[in-house]
Amino acid sequence: MNDVLRLRPHTVVPTLRPSEYTAALIQVLRAHPEKVRGANVLEIGSGSAVVLAALGALGAASLCGVDIEHDAVEAGNHLLDELGHAGAELHQGDMWLPLAGRCFDLIVANLPHFPMEPVQVAGRLPTWSSGGSDGRWLLDAFLEGLPVHLAPGGRAVITHNAFVGVERSRAIAEQHGLALRVVLTTLVYIPGDKIGRMTASVLRAEQGRSLHRYGPYTFGDMHIVELTRAS
Repeated sequence: MNDVLRLRPHTVVPTLRPSEYTAALIQVLRAHPEKVRGANVLEIGSGSAVVLAALGALGAASLCGVDIEHDAVEAGNHLLDELGHAGAELHQGDMWLPLAGRCFDLIVANLPHFPMEPVQVAGRLPTWSSGGSDGRWLLDAFLEGLPVHLAPGGRAVITHNAFVGVERSRAIAEQHGLALRVVLTTLVYIPGDKIGRMTASVLRAEQGRSLHRYGPYTFGDMHIVELTRAS
């Protein structure tokens, strides 16, 4: 299950299309190409692998990705092969499990962490976006496992909805000797079918704080955060 998989030609998976979160993550990574050049890179939840493609274009020394979905591994291999990154590794598996004993200079992630139960939304896979009732099911697992896989002097850059508690993430990071800082905050549009499935207690607590509603339209604050070894 965790073996590297290869793609049948010309496979396209519309459910893996990039989101605003993906764009913001790439924006931050592109702002400092010198931090990518020559790095051994890992993406957890690689999806379409477009973030890995962007890192390859910035001069990463090696590319590795993990995703739970077989279709994501196939689509990602196709994209990376097409762009000349045939040496990239993509593994199907559960987060850190395919990576025992391995460390990386740069780890990136745009994990599902919206506070709702898994359900198919707007043509997406059920594993897209849903982070359980508090949104932290995968986020906490990522933070707990990160220190083992982060090389000395390395860093992680991830997306983080404001309404799932960045201070809780900071506390978990500090428990493991990591420092967390917010490097970008932007607004993301939250479609009605998603906001209608948001855990009610989160919606009540965050309305007017990190969630901003204008008539039928809702926007949420989303951060890009960087994690490094605490000095």
